[in-house]
Amino acid sequence: MAENKTQTETARLLVVSRESAVLRPFWSIAEPNSWHIDVAASAWDALERLQSGMTPDILVLDLPRGDGDYLHILRWLRRLRPELSVIVICCPEDGERKKEITRLGAQEVLVRPLDEARLESAIFRHLSPIDNGEGAVASEDIEQVGRESFFVSASPVTQRLRAQLELLAEADVPVLILGEPGSGRDTVARLVHKLSVRSGFKFRRLNCADMPGELLEAELFGSQHTTSPENGRSNSAKLESVERGTIFLEEITEMPLGLQARLLRVLQDKVLQNEASDKGAFLDVRILASTSMSIERALSEGKIREDLYYRLSAFTVQVPPLRQRKSEITILLRHTMHQLAKQYGLPAREFSPAVLVACQQYAWPGNLRELESFVKRYLVAGDAELAFNDLQIRATGTDDRHDAGVYASSGPVSINGGAPNQSGAKSLKTLIQDVKCEAERNAIGTALHKTGWNRKAAARLLQVSYRTLLYKIDQYHMTSSETFGSPLPAGKLLVQSIATRTNGKE
Repeated sequence: MAENKTQTETARLLVVSRESAVLRPFWSIAEPNSWHIDVAASAWDALERLQSGMTPDILVLDLPRGDGDYLHILRWLRRLRPELSVIVICCPEDGERKKEITRLGAQEVLVRPLDEARLESAIFRHLSPIDNGEGAVASEDIEQVGRESFFVSASPVTQRLRAQLELLAEADVPVLILGEPGSGRDTVARLVHKLSVRSGFKFRRLNCADMPGELLEAELFGSQHTTSPENGRSNSAKLESVERGTIFLEEITEMPLGLQARLLRVLQDKVLQNEASDKGAFLDVRILASTSMSIERALSEGKIREDLYYRLSAFTVQVPPLRQRKSEITILLRHTMHQLAKQYGLPAREFSPAVLVACQQYAWPGNLRELESFVKRYLVAGDAELAFNDLQIRATGTDDRHDAGVYASSGPVSINGGAPNQSGAKSLKTLIQDVKCEAERNAIGTALHKTGWNRKAAARLLQVSYRTLLYKIDQYHMTSSETFGSPLPAGKLLVQSIATRTNGKE
């Protein structure tokens, strides 16, 4: 307990409650742990405080008995402060709504009567989470969809997507899934299947861009010309093999137009016609389709039949690119690291603060696929020897990208076709180096400010040589009239690391 106390002694909690029975345990555990407790009379009062600049470490929301309207406050809290940990306290009869409460944004739900030990443990868990490779993330934010795929809904944009997918799962209709390459369209399709009544039956994925037309036709509708050596019968169609299940047709715009016409007939009649005879078999299969191409472009270039598009697009899902999910980058990095470490039998590596900050600034043009590749290299090589050159911003031919202008978040990049702006486009390697330099400069500036620009005292505070400090002050053109931001948690370590490299050179 002493160790946790040291880590969280300045913690600030905002408790939303009017009942003394709820507040009393907080007063009991706050004093020995040196926690500061603020009390808000209502959820709206708490929102006003947060909007005015209050920055608690944890918000505890006491849910009034039978008051479902209070749950809406969680949506607003998620939008206003997505990184804020929220603990909800509810009555026993509201405990059945735990799943709904966590989906709306709560990290943990405690049921009355409050046990001081359990309450204290929950607070410590969210103030000083143990990084086990998944990071400081509530399990409700990460939904395992398959053995190797998972869906993260820790930001407003993905929470809205998750709610939309749940509604579509119940509707049992065709769905068109749009999104950039690597953005997670396959995961979205699998989640729709998992949430639907068809989840007990098969899910099959077929990429229309992976095979020529004849082979795609044989895979999808079956072939009368190819026989199986075991029984001499024709190959069964993928559509037949997923009876009562779901088939996901990836890159539907790469399917030949003749096959698109045949697929349209299946969607309209729900009958799989046998080309060798006049007989047809009734088909109970849900069809999901996706494309990474702009629909406007696909229609204008004749890549998709208009009648098929209108049949599929009655229900359309737009999967956001990773650059629009900045608040989830750390969650995705850590959980992906945990998954890959388990898969390869290696110990999970921690991400340094500089790497996490740089990853937040990077545009991730390859989306989740690129992030997974990055984590694989990080897992194997570590921070010092990463092959960063593979992570250059690629901004050529962006016609089929959605909201491509958001690329500007990581520096000016040419998105009008042609080569990127080399003077402005930054690789992840460059971003990480910039973050390290900024952290080091701020650490030095903070030390100089604390010591009144006594450089010898600042060198002792930073645990570097006086000569090294003079070298760094000159390198960064630092003056006493400047103000400096707070260094990263690893600021001193960065100074020490570079000091080790420069001491031998001076």
